[in-house]
Amino acid sequence: MVVVDNTFLSPYVQNPLDHGADIVVHSVTKYINGHSDVVMGVAAFNSDSMKERLSFLQNAIGAVPSAFDSWLAHRGLKTLHLRAREATVNATAVAHALEASPHVTAVNYPGLDSHPHRKIALKQHRNGMGGGMVSFRIKGGHEAAERFCQYTSLFTLAESLGGIESLVEVPSSMTHAGIPKEQREAVGVFDDLVRVSCGIEDAEDLKADVLQALEKAVVWPKITNGINGLSTNGA
Repeated sequence: MVVVDNTFLSPYVQNPLDHGADIVVHSVTKYINGHSDVVMGVAAFNSDSMKERLSFLQNAIGAVPSAFDSWLAHRGLKTLHLRAREATVNATAVAHALEASPHVTAVNYPGLDSHPHRKIALKQHRNGMGGGMVSFRIKGGHEAAERFCQYTSLFTLAESLGGIESLVEVPSSMTHAGIPKEQREAVGVFDDLVRVSCGIEDAEDLKADVLQALEKAVVWPKITNGINGLSTNGA
């Protein structure tokens, strides 16, 4: 059985059931709702019998959303295609800026030609879209990653994703903090990794914000340390 969590891409960008998945799950809280005001999930099935079995269990347990939450999610669906496209435009711009930066050692974004699975994205994603999620490794380690998050102006420090506002986080000390370091690094979650969720702001504004935050997070400490060293030697 193949179960795919398609939350990062949303149903607009990719439909795993069309590519052989048995079950697809989404955090509706993220892209489907899109406004960061609902806590909800959804599962889609390739088998009617499996759907009926799990629907019975869901009904028996009582794990059903409220009418208002359902209305909010329905509202979000109406603009999913618009938000997904804009988030992809913004994430693509940010990913290219990060890839060209001397302060970044690696960029993970399936919309880049340099991504090892770009061919899969071109085959499975709508128009080869990369989605709105980007992660990258910053020079300077974990401290530089945390400084980057502090210096951004348009990105809010938060663990969520998929809303209209751009968010940023350091997975090793936030979303994945409870996972042993060896396990984290085995799947690519290093201490210097920064995760970005691009919203629907202006792409050039987001790109400029990322570049200035990189400069402050990586370059400024070196300059400060150099000045402190000169002061100490002078004394």
